[in-house]
Amino acid sequence: MEKKITKTSEISINVGLNENNVPVRMLWNASDGNVQNAEARSMMLSMWDPIQKNTLKIDLWTEEMSIEEMKQFFHQTLLTMADTFEKATGETLISEDLRDYCYHFAEKMDILPEK
Repeated sequence: MEKKITKTSEISINVGLNENNVPVRMLWNASDGNVQNAEARSMMLSMWDPIQKNTLKIDLWTEEMSIEEMKQFFHQTLLTMADTFEKATGETLISEDLRDYCYHFAEKMDILPEK
């Protein structure tokens, strides 16, 4: 039985490109989150195609995104993926392994907070 849609929500991303089609500005909106034209320097969007059994993805970053910001962005994204995977599957042990790798990543990238 197909589930009835009772509400819709829209997320949009506006990417401004330079003459070489390189992103120079990204603004995003989320109707349910009261987000309007919020600036972003990088994004990773992954969607699962159930027919092809494959991930569709878009990875973009602006010229302004520094290498240090990219290191932080990846670290935080990996941590979020561990949390999301655990919440979606209940697989605690492998999620902890992924968090351990995130610590290793942060250590190698020299982005651990100062103590």
